[in-house]
Amino acid sequence: MAHRPRDPNQLAKMIVDIATGQAEDTASEAKRHPEAIRGRAGGIRGGAARAQGMSAKKRSAIAKKAAKSRWSKS
Repeated sequence: MAHRPRDPNQLAKMIVDIATGQAEDTASEAKRHPEAIRGRAGGIRGGAARAQGMSAKKRSAIAKKAAKSRWSKS
């Protein structure tokens, strides 16, 4: 894979070439958005893992607090 040029003019030309289909963007999805891939993985299993580690009493207390907060707003 060719590296992106550091020169702003060359980079702009490369972006235009990719957008118009004259050049192919060879960067993989993981290289273009590594934070999004890591963040999504944590979000998918986050709530379920948190709930699994709590007792039923603790989950109930959190749910009651959330409901009270949600419905107390005017």
